[in-house]
Amino acid sequence: MSWSNWSGSVSATGAVLRPRTEVELGAGVRDARAVRATGAGHSFMPLCASDGLIVCLEDMAGVMTIAPDRKTARIPAGWSIKRLTAALADEGLALANQGDVNPQSLAGAMATGTHGTGLDLGNLATFARGFRLIGADGEARWCDAQTNRELFEAQRLSLGLFGIATEIECDIVPAYYLAERVRKMRWDEARERFDTLTGEHRHVEFWFFPHADHVILKTLSLIDPCEAPPSTSDIDEAPFRRVLGIGAKLPFLIPSLQRMMMKTGFEGGRRGPAHAIFPSDRTIRFEEMEYEMPHAVGLEALSAVVDWIRKKRLPVSFPFEYRTVAGDDIWMSPMNRGPVAAISMHQYALMPWQSLFADAEAIFRDHGGRPHWAKRHTLSRADVDTLYPMAERYREVRRAVDPDGKFLNAHMAELFS
Repeated sequence: MSWSNWSGSVSATGAVLRPRTEVELGAGVRDARAVRATGAGHSFMPLCASDGLIVCLEDMAGVMTIAPDRKTARIPAGWSIKRLTAALADEGLALANQGDVNPQSLAGAMATGTHGTGLDLGNLATFARGFRLIGADGEARWCDAQTNRELFEAQRLSLGLFGIATEIECDIVPAYYLAERVRKMRWDEARERFDTLTGEHRHVEFWFFPHADHVILKTLSLIDPCEAPPSTSDIDEAPFRRVLGIGAKLPFLIPSLQRMMMKTGFEGGRRGPAHAIFPSDRTIRFEEMEYEMPHAVGLEALSAVVDWIRKKRLPVSFPFEYRTVAGDDIWMSPMNRGPVAAISMHQYALMPWQSLFADAEAIFRDHGGRPHWAKRHTLSRADVDTLYPMAERYREVRRAVDPDGKFLNAHMAELFS
């Protein structure tokens, strides 16, 4: 069967297994020559591609079990963030943070360090407290901070290298409610006020069209309980879709189109349960590169890459997205040196992106950045070793649990074999 990711830029022809039970999954893994797991396909790098077996857990049976203290839950790893957060909400519970889309599987989001925004809030991998894994031999194992400690530390951000998670023990919090506000702000003002805004709101982020002079600022703040909003998105995509269509045919117009588009108002917002406010509909296909910069130089790095785009009048059609994420202690997390500014660079899927991303990546690297594992990057094995002091220990754990490299694919083998 054929498989492709969300953007359509990564494809594979391996067999696809959609097990309904852990026994079926174990047998499939045991008998396979090579295995990779996939969730919603939101990885832009070829993390899930395989010429062997590709496993999708969407159809696998499972139930959520909430701990008596209601601070953790055992969750089927293949559940989407959307399904999980709805189930938690029914119990008066929530995740402490989410990203701005929710179709990803919980396992996939944790395995790649997917995150939302919030200077004191870590990526989703920081919520993990234990994993039930199907290993290369098809057998199930549990790992946490007390049991199989080394495996747990590596598995927290696993890139799918240590087995296929079927259940994850995850931190949860009481349900909470958010007020979203979207507004336009001059770029120079946003740069000057950003640190102040992060102290005033639970979540702050902005989008910045590189050829315009304003950003679209979004803040989320805690409020009293209220009903879910009727809208499922923060911004209407229709005008942007029309602009992208014109820009794809006439790239030289992109700077003018962006300035024209930003002359319109962007006032808006929603109120409701957190799980209904965090995600928004994102239906326009794009490619993405994201670098996690040391927080202190994030705005400087964004200014540098935008200045480069403007100077060369480059046809970058999508806005940059700027967020913050707390530091952590996970071996292969881009946030493990302290809090970061996450800078996401996008390009419309129907336009060239390779050379743009390569040149921008050099700017991000010059500012001390490390890439999001699931977004476009060109790291070599030597780069991984330079950026991650625990990389070889990570490989040692991989070799111990998967000596034949069953969970490697070509991309992973280049970095971690």
